[in-house]
Amino acid sequence: MAMLESVLIANRGEIACRIIRTAKRLGMRTIAVYSEADADALFVRMADEAYPIGPAPARESYLRIDRIIEVAKHAKAASIHPGYGFLSERAEFAEACTANGIVFVGPPAAAIKAMGLKDAAKALVQQANVPVVPGYHGSRQEPDFLRQKAYEIGYPVLIKAVAGGGGKGMRRVERAADFDAALESAQREAQNAFGDPRVLVEKYILAPRHIEIQVFADAHGNVVHLFERDCSLQRRHQKVIEEAPAPGMTPEMRQAMGQAAVEAARAVGYVGAGTVEFIADGREGLRPDRFYFMEMNTRLQVEHPVTEAITGLDLVELQFRAASGETLPFTQGDLAINGHAVEARLYAEDPEKEFLPSTGTLWALEFPEGEGIRIDTGVEAGAEVTPYYDPMIAKVIAHGTTREEALSMLADALGETIVAGPKTNTAFLKKLCEADEFRAGRFDTGFIDRNLETLGVGPQPLDEIAASFGAAALISREIDRLRLAEALRSDEPSSPWSQPDGFQLLATRSVGMRLRVDGERVEAREVFSSEHRGVSTVAVGTSDPWAEEQIEREIDAPHGVYVFRNGRQTLVQPYDPFDVDLEHMDEGGSVKAPMHGKLVAVFVQPGDRVEKGQRLAVVEAMKMEHVLVAPSDGEVAEIAAEPGAQVAEGARLIVLKAEAE
Repeated sequence: MAMLESVLIANRGEIACRIIRTAKRLGMRTIAVYSEADADALFVRMADEAYPIGPAPARESYLRIDRIIEVAKHAKAASIHPGYGFLSERAEFAEACTANGIVFVGPPAAAIKAMGLKDAAKALVQQANVPVVPGYHGSRQEPDFLRQKAYEIGYPVLIKAVAGGGGKGMRRVERAADFDAALESAQREAQNAFGDPRVLVEKYILAPRHIEIQVFADAHGNVVHLFERDCSLQRRHQKVIEEAPAPGMTPEMRQAMGQAAVEAARAVGYVGAGTVEFIADGREGLRPDRFYFMEMNTRLQVEHPVTEAITGLDLVELQFRAASGETLPFTQGDLAINGHAVEARLYAEDPEKEFLPSTGTLWALEFPEGEGIRIDTGVEAGAEVTPYYDPMIAKVIAHGTTREEALSMLADALGETIVAGPKTNTAFLKKLCEADEFRAGRFDTGFIDRNLETLGVGPQPLDEIAASFGAAALISREIDRLRLAEALRSDEPSSPWSQPDGFQLLATRSVGMRLRVDGERVEAREVFSSEHRGVSTVAVGTSDPWAEEQIEREIDAPHGVYVFRNGRQTLVQPYDPFDVDLEHMDEGGSVKAPMHGKLVAVFVQPGDRVEKGQRLAVVEAMKMEHVLVAPSDGEVAEIAAEPGAQVAEGARLIVLKAEAE
C-alpha cells in the first residue's frame, strides 16, 4: 500500500522533531503547528510548513482540536500524528480526524475510549484473564466511601485518576489521617489535567517494579510485543530513567507479561504502537505470578528509544506504515533483543530546590557524540525554556552490549553534557547511573526517595572551587576593561602606575572583587606573584586556591560566567549593590511563587490563624502541582493573588503577620 503523502504533527518540542525526522526520511511532507511561545522553536524550522494556532497556554493552542483540524484541512494534510501528551489519548480528536477524512496515526477511537478510563480498562482486561491490582475501581466517588474502601484495602494505598496518565492525579497515602487531603489534591489535579476528577483506590504494592510491555498491532489482526522496559526509577510518579530489557527479567516472566499485554491489546481491537504498564512485586525478584495490570497507554511513549535500540526498529515508521494499512513485516518469532539500552530524561529543574522547574535562556547547549549514544531534543542554544510546557530539554540514550556498559556510557555522556542557563538535573542523573545499588539491580520505585541525600537532592554547599574559576574569569574581564579605559585616557599607557592590577612595590599584589555566586554574595581575591605579572590564583571563601580541580567547562554570558564541575552548574556574577528587590524588602512573612505558573487554589483567607507547615496554596507549573506551606505560625494578613491567576516567579501571593512573642 502507498505511504501517507503528508503528516501534520499535533505536538511540539522533542517529539515533534523526532516525528519530523522519520517522516522526511519516508518522503512525507511535514506540517507543524505552533503556539506564540514556540514561534522560533526548532521543530517549527524543521518542518516543511508551519502554522500558528494560538497563545502560549496549551488549552488555547495545542489542546484546540478545532484549530488543529482547520490547519490540517487548509494544508491538505493526509494524516495527523499526535505524538504523546496533549491530544494523543483523546478519542474525540481521533474521531474529528476521521470525520474530516484525515488519517489519525494511532489506534481507533474505540480503543482509546476503552483504555482511557482506568476502572473500565481493568474490568476489560480481567475478562481477558490479565491480573489486576486489588482495589476499588467502581463509580462511587463520595470521600467517606472512598476513605472506607482505603481502610478495607489496607494502607498504604494509591489514589489514581480514572482518566489519568503520566503521574497526574496520583497520590500515595500512608495513613488514614492523610487520605482526605490527598484525595482532594488528586481530584483537583485530575480535573485540571483531564477534565475528569474521578479516582480509583488501589493497594500500594510494596517493593514495586514498574515494568511495561511495548505492543504493536496492524489493522489485519496481527499483534506482537517488542519486549519490556523497566521504568522503576521515578520521582513523584514521573519516570526519570528507563531501560530495556528489565534487570532480573526471566524468560518465563517475559513470556507471561508479553502474552498478557498482547491479550489486552487484542481485547480492544488495537492498531499501532501502544504500551501496557504493569506493576510487579519485586520483594523476591521478578516472578510470573506477581505482576498486575495498571493501565494501557494508547500512544507512543517518551521512552520508546530504548526499545528501538534493542530491536533495531523505528517505531514511528511502523506507526506510519500501520496507519497506511500495511501488514506488520515481522512475527513474534522474528524479534530478538540486542544488548541493553538506558534513557535519562534531562529536565530544566533544580534538584537542590526540590526539583522546581527552571526557566530562562539556554546560553549554551552541547551534547556528546559517539557510537551507541543518541540524543533526542527539541531545543538548541539560544532558545528559551518557558513555564508553559513540560521542562524536558532532551532524552539522552545509551546502547551497549551489557547493562553495565550502557550505564557507564550514559553516565559518561551526562558528564559531557553542557546546559548553561536554567538549572538542570544532569548531576542527579549521573549519580543515579553510578549508584551501586541501582547498578546491582537492587531497586524499586521508591529508590530515589530513599536516596535523596546521596543523589545530591536538596540544598548543597557553595562550590568554592567552581566559584574561584568563575571569579578568575570575571576579574580578568574587569581588568581588561579597566586597562582599555586607562589606555584611552593616559599619555603613558605602559606606565606601571596606570595599571589597574593591584601593582605595588615589594609586597604581593592583589585585586579584590565582590561577587554573587548562585545568588549568594561572596568576596573573591585575585593574588599576583611579586616576581611576575599575571594571575597566580583566585580564592573564594575557604577553598584551596592551588588545588588542581577538574573544571568541565566555562561559558561566558552577558550577566556572568557559568562554570561546570562534576555535572553541577555554578553561576558567578559581579555583585551589584544597587540590584535590590525594593518591592519585596522586609517581607519575611511573605509566601511567594517558587516559579512562573498558575495559582490553582488558596486554602486560607485574611484573618485565619495558621501553623508552620500548614498548606496555604497550590501553584501549577510545567504540568506539576507545588504546594505552598506557611513558613511560621501567624495570621493571614493579605491574599495578593486570586486562584486562576498566572503568577511570576517571586511574586508575593500571601502575607502572614507573625504572632506576637
